[in-house]
Amino acid sequence: MAGRRDPYGPVHTAGNAVPPLDDQLAGLLDDTAGIHPGIDLIREGLGLIALDRLTRDQTQTILYTLAGADGLDLATGIALLVQRLTNPDSNPCLRALPLDRQMELQHLGKLHAHDTADTDRQNIAEAIALIDPT
Repeated sequence: MAGRRDPYGPVHTAGNAVPPLDDQLAGLLDDTAGIHPGIDLIREGLGLIALDRLTRDQTQTILYTLAGADGLDLATGIALLVQRLTNPDSNPCLRALPLDRQMELQHLGKLHAHDTADTDRQNIAEAIALIDPT
């Protein structure tokens, strides 16, 4: 109909359908199956988000939640989990390792969390703002 605008933007696929997962994301989700029930939940959530027909508002919110800023995003949460898993005080299975290896593991986990926190998130902030610049 003339004059009607599609609220989801221009059509990029037949019927404006959400396309299937690309090989890289599909491969990552397949390769991480069965490692741990918690990982399986994360995989399922990522796949659900990737294949869902989202609104612009949902897209902005999800982008901010996944990789936004201010330490309030899941990228920071994953980094903090990595830090916890590399710490013998919070992961008892590491306590059987030699003390120097325990200390190095803990140090590397802290570095990873610090590097993640220090990541420049300006690009994703600009992407989020471009979705709805008001």
